[in-house]
Amino acid sequence: MSAGLGPLRRPLRVVLQWQAIATVVLALAGGFLAGFDGALSAVCGGAVSIVAGAVSAVVAAMGRARSAGGVLIGALRAEAVKIGLIAILLWLVLATYDQVVPLALFGSFLVTVLIFMMAFFVREQD
Repeated sequence: MSAGLGPLRRPLRVVLQWQAIATVVLALAGGFLAGFDGALSAVCGGAVSIVAGAVSAVVAAMGRARSAGGVLIGALRAEAVKIGLIAILLWLVLATYDQVVPLALFGSFLVTVLIFMMAFFVREQD
């Protein structure tokens, strides 16, 4: 997956690691506060954001833009994929998981979305 990501490779890897750590921490908190369902809801919320962000990055990297307009179209396409995938995955969780804990699900989701936005600040060089 990371071979075609070019300059996105390190920022994406770092942000996905941060998201995974935050998801684990929030799952532990959700488990402590609401039991197994709270933990699983937090994992589902984090997973929605992680999967959507990773797929979006892959879609963005697949674009072979040769102009500024092409770059913009590629970025908009990646964002549309991300938003659509988020909507589908959240619907899937809410429709299939009867014991979902909404606060844990949406809390974990929002925290991991905010973390994904921090990829802008991660430099490519180590």
